[in-house]
Amino acid sequence: MAIITLTSDWGTKDYYAAAVKGTILSMLPNATIVDVTHEIEPFNVAQAGFTLKNCYRCFPPGTIHIIAVDTIESMECPHVVVKAEGQYFISTDNGIFSHVLDGKCDEAYCIDVPQDSDFFTFATRDRFAKVAVMIANGEPLSNIGARREQLNPGGAFCAVARDNTIEGVVMHIDSYDNLITNISKELFEQERRGRDFTIQVKGDLYTVDEISDSYLDVDVVDMVALFGTHGFLELALNKAKLASLCGIEHKANIKVIFYDDDSTRKQSLLF
Repeated sequence: MAIITLTSDWGTKDYYAAAVKGTILSMLPNATIVDVTHEIEPFNVAQAGFTLKNCYRCFPPGTIHIIAVDTIESMECPHVVVKAEGQYFISTDNGIFSHVLDGKCDEAYCIDVPQDSDFFTFATRDRFAKVAVMIANGEPLSNIGARREQLNPGGAFCAVARDNTIEGVVMHIDSYDNLITNISKELFEQERRGRDFTIQVKGDLYTVDEISDSYLDVDVVDMVALFGTHGFLELALNKAKLASLCGIEHKANIKVIFYDDDSTRKQSLLF
């Protein structure tokens, strides 16, 4: 039985999700359709990529993921299907795959499948659904179109380590207004080497100098830093909304400063 997931920026007010599900079920009545989310910010490819990246490995091999964010195709950004880690991903090659797959790709094909409509504003219903059913029915990807040798880069931000610091950004703000950065636990520990540190948000306006295991490790409304299940540094307020209360937005700068000894820490705090 095929599993097909949907990730989109449609919201839930309109008919779009229902139309896509109905189209899939008309062709594949036994399909299991899972809504990852339809609350991606409009055209926010990076947010869609982060969301799917952190859940697709929870699905069994053979799962088909439809990503319906910024789906208008062009010569530079065609519709494609990608196979990676035993799963399938259908979207526009607009950089989304670098966010989802971190460069992992077994094979990719441009979609050369005619849609059953004379209108070109709803590719997910009129084309992606059709391709998902083809894959679920066991058709080889070569039947879908010509091989694509290289996928478009997504401009994903990478944290930078230099001169006893790590400089990163907020790459996602979740529904609790917690800040998820692009600073990985691996990079943090590699640069820390047992040293004390200060994490700065909005310059030195908001700071934290320890890593916790739980949001409840600090008092209510105090700032907490921890590494979530996604493997990245996360900043939050215990039982409060950090992003909105402190005016922090997506792509805000985050800086970690490491201290070789207490004197260098005191010195850095003076500037």
